[in-house]
Amino acid sequence: MKVVAANRQLGVKMDLFIGRKQELDSLNFLLKKSSASLVVIKGRRRIGKSRLIQEFGKKLKMYFFSGLPPTDKTTKQTQLDEFGWQLGHAFNEPAFKEESWNDLFLRLATRTRAGRVVIVLDEISWMGSKDSDFVGKLKNAWDLEFKKNPELILILCGSVSAWIEKNILSSTGFLGRVSLSLTLEPLSLVECNTFWGAQKNRISAYEKFKVLAVTGGIPKYLEEIQPSLSAEDNIKRLCFQSSGLLFNEFEHIFTDIFGKKSEVFKRILEVIREGYCDYQAICQQLKIEGSGVVSEYLDELVKSGFLKRDFTWHLLTGKASKLSHYRISDNYLRFYLRCIQPVKDKVLQGRFEDKSLATLPGWDTLMGLQFENLVLSNRALLLPLLNLKPDEIVSDNPFFQTKTARQEGCQIDYLIQTRMNSLYICEIKFSKSCIQPSVIHEVQQKIQRLKIPKNISYRPVLIHVNGVSPEVVDQQYFSHIIDLSQFF
Repeated sequence: MKVVAANRQLGVKMDLFIGRKQELDSLNFLLKKSSASLVVIKGRRRIGKSRLIQEFGKKLKMYFFSGLPPTDKTTKQTQLDEFGWQLGHAFNEPAFKEESWNDLFLRLATRTRAGRVVIVLDEISWMGSKDSDFVGKLKNAWDLEFKKNPELILILCGSVSAWIEKNILSSTGFLGRVSLSLTLEPLSLVECNTFWGAQKNRISAYEKFKVLAVTGGIPKYLEEIQPSLSAEDNIKRLCFQSSGLLFNEFEHIFTDIFGKKSEVFKRILEVIREGYCDYQAICQQLKIEGSGVVSEYLDELVKSGFLKRDFTWHLLTGKASKLSHYRISDNYLRFYLRCIQPVKDKVLQGRFEDKSLATLPGWDTLMGLQFENLVLSNRALLLPLLNLKPDEIVSDNPFFQTKTARQEGCQIDYLIQTRMNSLYICEIKFSKSCIQPSVIHEVQQKIQRLKIPKNISYRPVLIHVNGVSPEVVDQQYFSHIIDLSQFF
């Protein structure tokens, strides 16, 4: 992600690309091929898809086209006219007026017939939203025209991941044609730290985590950070001012991605915003009987990167269970639903300017949930600290055990089961002060309820950010105490 900060005196003037090394390596590998490449890049709004493509193509000849955001007045022809205008502009020609995508694709292919060239069709779902034959015409254009240039790379990009999954990646028409598929995830903690620039060593990990509790690892949101301001001031500026980037961002996300169905998706997220929720509970709170429609909506939210579906598993066999919980994995969305949406009217009326964030209902609980999300998103960083390798892991996820006549119910923040019959029972704590010995009793109670097979060992792990009291260390209860601030 490219970072441009305005104030040189803050020591944060940067013009650099952060992260995405693996994705860039994969894209650059395509330059070694002797045949044309079809690439798919997807991910939520503001995740940095366009910026990644620009970084990859900065030394290449690249043509960038984008669909129009669909509205009630958008038609197939308006999408064609917009593409025709962009096509003419790209090649210094008048706008092309066509009534079929076949003709526009042919014009583009003809002008990119030779040499190393990158073509980007951004927001591909918007582009084809009004033409049921768009995908088929694109597939034919690839087969009959675009791939004739062995040095051509055609990138299909978009925020509506479910549409791309259904119409491109899972389509029989594109079977065997996609050379590379990338799904962009939020940046890691180490990469996020770069956004604080030269001041990153002066700002506590606790303060950075408060910002990340709102922004997650979304590059565009992190670009808006002003390191000279406190976490609270940054959050208030971005979220609790009518002009703030994140004040109306939720509406933009759902209008752009889900269109007319956005209200249904909002209702689902409002049900899940408090924490974990299973399918039946979601249907009950929506007052809808379980149906394939609800499942499709949930699946679409998962594919869009806003929800995670965490399956529990059987400790005795290590095999996945059919039971699962859904959680909001996108920190901004949950923060919006829990904190911004309830006070929107007050903000618009100018009655929130002097309010402290700590006065928001459930602030401490929310920060804990957001911190858990950050830990789970960065779980790969934890394994080396536990002396574990990825191929040693049987399962790792938030874990829950349902209550039955033979066992009590319990919830584990993060559980790792290894091939060596070991469980790492991770307790995740976010606190502005050091963790007190009472945490030991909390974990002991969870473990007492957890039905652990006799042949399996267990090791309690404490993950924190702001230190632990000497008493916690002295009792030697935890096999590992991991301070996540080390990644900053």
